[in-house]
Amino acid sequence: MRSHRLERQQWIPSPLTRVFPFFARAQNLSAITPPWLGFEILPPVPNRIERGTRIDYRIRLAGVPLRWRTRIDVWEEKVCFVDVQERGPYRRWEHLHVFEPRSGGVLMTDRVDYALPFGPLGALAHAAAVRAALAAIFDYRYQAVRTHFTEPPVSSSTRLAS
Repeated sequence: MRSHRLERQQWIPSPLTRVFPFFARAQNLSAITPPWLGFEILPPVPNRIERGTRIDYRIRLAGVPLRWRTRIDVWEEKVCFVDVQERGPYRRWEHLHVFEPRSGGVLMTDRVDYALPFGPLGALAHAAAVRAALAAIFDYRYQAVRTHFTEPPVSSSTRLAS
């Protein structure tokens, strides 16, 4: 089984007390997932993510609907967490999220170790499409996170001008 790694870092100009809770809510995954994946969290949607949490999704890859289940294997509040695929399109999927307070914000690192099924066909699919598709998904995620954390937070005291 040939493994691959995608790693991205992003500095987020917001305190850890705001950044980590955003990523600790499964409902926020939709906001940072590209619309072309047709991403949908299936019920029951957990109110909070923690060690042992399982999340079921429906996505579309190349137009094909797929179900995906991940489980949180590691959970260190305000430090890191790891989600692993229990069922889905990959032979192996392990996604580490690390949050480090830095320079008045947070340095977030995503590291995904993954492997495809189908031996040589999986290797061909990786070279032809999967590597680029994952890069596009994480490029979208980068921009969505950047937009979310550079816009001022909406509070109940915020009023719209008439």
